[in-house]
Order: sequence, then C-alpha cells, then structure tokens
Amino acid sequence: MCHDRRGFTLIEVSVALLVGALVVAVAHAVFAGVADRGRALAAARRALDQEMNARRWLEATFLSLDVGTDSAGGFAGHADRVEFAAWERSADGWFERRRIALGRYDEQLVAIVMGGDPVALRDSVKGVAFDYLLEPGADARWVPEWLSPVSAPLAVRLRLTAAGRVDTLLFLIRARG
Repeated sequence: MCHDRRGFTLIEVSVALLVGALVVAVAHAVFAGVADRGRALAAARRALDQEMNARRWLEATFLSLDVGTDSAGGFAGHADRVEFAAWERSADGWFERRRIALGRYDEQLVAIVMGGDPVALRDSVKGVAFDYLLEPGADARWVPEWLSPVSAPLAVRLRLTAAGRVDTLLFLIRARG
C-alpha cells in the first residue's frame, strides 16, 4: 500500500511553530536589552553633559565675579550658600552684571540669577559646603565665611555630597585692578 503524502503532520506543524516562537522570544529579549542599555547610556550622557555644563558655567561665573565696584554689591559667602555679582552673557550676546546666588534647594545645586529663572546645576545633592581662600601659599587658610562689601576671596572651594560621594570643585577668582 502506497501512501501519497501531500502535507505536514500535526506534530511537524507544532514543532515548527514552537521553534518560530522560541526565535521570536529570544529576539525580543535581545532587542529589549539593547533598547534598555541604549536608554541607560542616553541618561548617563545627559547627566554627564549637565555636570560638565554646570562646571563650565560655574568657572566662567566665578572668573567674571565683580565685587567692590559701584552697584555691584558685596560678596556674601556662607558655609552653605554664596551670593555675589558677576558679568553674565545675556540672550542677545551682551554682558550684563547680575546678582547670583548659589545654594542647595530641594536636593539640587541651584543657581539663582537675579532677573532670570533658577537653574538646577546638579541633581540629587545631599549636601553643599563652601569654603573661601583667605591667603595663598604654603600657609593657605580656608575660612567657612567671607562677608565683604568690597572684596572677594582668592578662591572658592565647593564640596558637593551626592550619590554617596563628595566632589570637590575649586574656583579661582580673577584678580582685580
């Protein structure tokens, strides 16, 4: 007796469907992992960009600090915040003297530029500590407070506690006169 076979058996179709489903499941897992890593990489890049932009802005702001001139106001440096005047670039490209306050608000390092909106420079900040350089040299002394209507310290040291680590940033103040 000769059987003429024209199709697939139910077992063959079931095996083919099972193999196809396994291939689709593995491909989905691989592509989902790649997408998750891509999102994590993009988030890390955004955080690094924010941190580097904040550092550049802080360096430029401290270098353009203006104290002791008419209408500039004084330098008010406390252990947890600092306020001073600096020359900031405006939207149309000109420099304008503005009062700036730096401190920790709602677990962020925030710069408040008078006449503008607050800018979050760093997120997830647990602590902020400022110190001020009194004199240069081997016997350099850092003080926790600098209040003066006519002068600024030689440098400002900012210690940020975030993500279980302490980052120390040093900002030099340009000499005047």
